Amino acid sequence: MITQAAILCGGLGSRLGSLTARTPKPLLKVGDRPFLDVLLFELGRHGVKNILLLAAFEAEQIIAYAKSTPVKERFGLDIEVAIEPERAGTGGALWHARDRLNEQFYLLNGDSWFDINLLGLSSILAGSPATVGALAVRHLADTSRYGVVTLAADQTIIDFAPRPGQNQSGFVSGGVYAWRSDLVDLLQPNCSLEEHVLPRLVAERKLRAMPADSYFIDIGVPEAFSRAQSEIPRQQQRPAAFLDRDGVLNHDDGYVGTRERFRWIDGAQEAIRAFNEKGFFVFIVTNQAGVARGLYTENDIHQLHAQIDRELSQSGAHIDDLRYCPYHEEAADLRYRKVTDWRKPAPGMILDLLKTWPVDSAKSLLVGDKESDCAAGIAAGISSYQFNGGDLAQFVSALLARTAVSG
Repeated sequence: MITQAAILCGGLGSRLGSLTARTPKPLLKVGDRPFLDVLLFELGRHGVKNILLLAAFEAEQIIAYAKSTPVKERFGLDIEVAIEPERAGTGGALWHARDRLNEQFYLLNGDSWFDINLLGLSSILAGSPATVGALAVRHLADTSRYGVVTLAADQTIIDFAPRPGQNQSGFVSGGVYAWRSDLVDLLQPNCSLEEHVLPRLVAERKLRAMPADSYFIDIGVPEAFSRAQSEIPRQQQRPAAFLDRDGVLNHDDGYVGTRERFRWIDGAQEAIRAFNEKGFFVFIVTNQAGVARGLYTENDIHQLHAQIDRELSQSGAHIDDLRYCPYHEEAADLRYRKVTDWRKPAPGMILDLLKTWPVDSAKSLLVGDKESDCAAGIAAGISSYQFNGGDLAQFVSALLARTAVSG
């Protein structure tokens, strides 16, 4: 799992005129928050905790932002700033920070947002040891402002043309990469990633693409920056998949509290990735009366779910958040003996997630294996579906197709 992301924050943003005369482009406000908050929020929910901001112009503002952004505390981010000694280009910015890069890392443009499943990029590197980098690409009708890529059948990039300057359709760079540290060997103190480095990797067939048709915006021109004010807040309001655990993600073998007793349901990991790639938040909401009965501890639950997260990341999938209820009115452990609205069929866990995350309830859904699961979803105003076993990926595929038609 890739745990580090570098973000390019050093550009002058000259096409935005007076807006960026004294403000780095990534710090421009979208709605009431700096644009960088959008990128950090997405990195944090994908489990990327180590952030390296590559700064140049007005670097002291980037340093102040790194200390003060509330996204840092929300996701427990470790944010560092690397400052170029002089303007060094996109490749040079990485070269000057080379000693602070992990063996694998994401790289994001600080002025664009491509709303993708980041774990999909990391899985490309994991599955192709000879590949140095994976690039998220988007098909656009007008490619004149972007680097245009040509793909082979296996998604290897076979041509890269930086900003052709003419109106044509094609795949463009979405400004999101997953890299191996081998990239550093190709960098110079002053160089352009797009002009000097990517063409070499393309020639050596060491760069692969991940096409996605999800939301993309580059705030670098006035028209797009204006659109961002309404589009980005709307895009951040996502549908969510609320998933019961025992009986949906794993076989319900009775009070599963350790990895040794956890058996994945067929298609469960693929189903979670399908939700990720459709732009859903994915939440687990699970009654865990095994804690109340003294069969395992809350710490055991956290350890189990940390392992679940690791296994999901290897499949290019992730869970955004977990809610569990360890309480029961007949608990053997008196600390957990109480009636609570977090225990399904009550909707407390779901309602708490709705308060914590920007969820579009009308487009959200719950999948459970019991009537009590569905009752909790319905009580929270969420469309709910009962899974009675089989392949969860097939169940979810049909569900997504049905909700897409009805939506």
